Amino acid sequence: MTFLFKSEARRGEVWRMRLQKEFPNLDFRIWPDVGDPLKVKYVACWVPPADLCQEFPKLELVFSVGAGVDQIDLSALPSGVKLLRMTEPGLAAGMSEYGTLAVLAAHRNLPAYLELQRTRAWKQLPAVAANDRSVGVMGLGVLGAGLLDSLKPFGFRLHGWSRSPKVIDGVTTFAGPDELVQFLSRIDILVCLLPLTDETRGILNSTIFNALPNNACLINVGRGGHLIEKDLLDALASNKLCCAILDVANTEPLPVDHPFWTHPKVVLTPHVASVTDAEGGAEFVVTNLRRHLANEPLTGVVDASRGY
Repeated sequence: MTFLFKSEARRGEVWRMRLQKEFPNLDFRIWPDVGDPLKVKYVACWVPPADLCQEFPKLELVFSVGAGVDQIDLSALPSGVKLLRMTEPGLAAGMSEYGTLAVLAAHRNLPAYLELQRTRAWKQLPAVAANDRSVGVMGLGVLGAGLLDSLKPFGFRLHGWSRSPKVIDGVTTFAGPDELVQFLSRIDILVCLLPLTDETRGILNSTIFNALPNNACLINVGRGGHLIEKDLLDALASNKLCCAILDVANTEPLPVDHPFWTHPKVVLTPHVASVTDAEGGAEFVVTNLRRHLANEPLTGVVDASRGY
């Protein structure tokens, strides 16, 4: 049987060593070296090969090399083929680090101080105590819950919103469309960690921004497709929002003439908030292959009806 890897070659070599040690009879191949398509049972990728299931009719499992699966057409996967999204511990740790960094940057006015530095203005801005600042996370899966846990020691008032009800110690939670405005009305720093689905595409828009208190900050570490970019620019121009910290964009890399590059209230990073660790990712795959071969339940299986 063949395991086909279609992603970064350096990571592929780490995976090859780990998987061949665990499964000596596994033929590990790195795209485009496919070998016999009829022997391909497992594919790991960010963007799948075209005509995935027609090309590999014996396919059983598809592994996304990242936490997201919105780049994969779920409707093209036959019912017998399971799609798994990466849930290795390094992803959650990286997101907690970046999310904490971004929340603290917003809390301590770093975007405004960076602009003052560019204009050579030595000016102190009003400080707010952490226990007087409300942070809200949209999306309470492993990554969102992990970020909220990392923020607890600072003393922020913590809130979370998700599609279905969740209970998190020390966090005031809200669920569903009916509770969204109630959630937003108390949030000073809003973090988007939602999966990108048909329901959440474009959710960061003028309606959301207008429901926030004045001078709130947006942090988007979900997907660029969550954000209506014009609505964000309008909210920044009107001072409805004081700043935005963005790790994702609708088009990546961001076009050179995009206004976010030079906007005084926008801080950009190039989709680096959470990156799969090669060793951790390989261990995730090994664990699930063991389970699959033993007919045991798999971890990280995507529910096609929900999109994540």
